[in-house]
Amino acid sequence: MASKPALPQIPGTHLFDGECAKKGYALNKMCFSFNSAENRAAFLQDEEAYMTQYELSDSQKAAIRAKQVLQLLEEGGNAYYLAKFAGIFKLDMQDIGAQQRGMSKDEFKAMLVASGQ
Repeated sequence: MASKPALPQIPGTHLFDGECAKKGYALNKMCFSFNSAENRAAFLQDEEAYMTQYELSDSQKAAIRAKQVLQLLEEGGNAYYLAKFAGIFKLDMQDIGAQQRGMSKDEFKAMLVASGQ
């Protein structure tokens, strides 16, 4: 059987491929459920029970508890579904950018202003 050609690696990114999709199936299914206001409320009422209902892995649960969107990407999360999760906690792109850079949101905003973005 011929091996697949290696895909190019882009520093600081995580490739969402078939393996990642399999790994993140339960996580993405849970995040998709957040399209319903009733499900968002149920999650906020008992996050642990909600995660258990979807059979998330321990590492996925830890990332959910920490609200670490980038870690959730590594755990198989799809960015579009994770946006539903981030929205529950009113995390915006600046919050996620700050996570990506390892700084506070205020530091990230100041960096954007300083760079003229």
